[in-house]
Amino acid sequence: METIKPRTDFFPAPEISHHYNFLNPGTMANLRCKKKGPRFYKRGHLVLYRFSDIDAWLASQPVLTHDSMPE
Repeated sequence: METIKPRTDFFPAPEISHHYNFLNPGTMANLRCKKKGPRFYKRGHLVLYRFSDIDAWLASQPVLTHDSMPE
């Protein structure tokens, strides 16, 4: 049986696709370069993210449809 690793506060950028399979690490690198995307932290050359920061960023990026727009 596979053990599930508990979520820690920080995780390195290459692990993004392990937790969020729809987020490509290359895309996230491009967003960082443009100063867009979720908040991130650097420790030397290591780029770290928090789950709460990615979740908040995703929640702030809704796609509005005709049904969800006010009349």
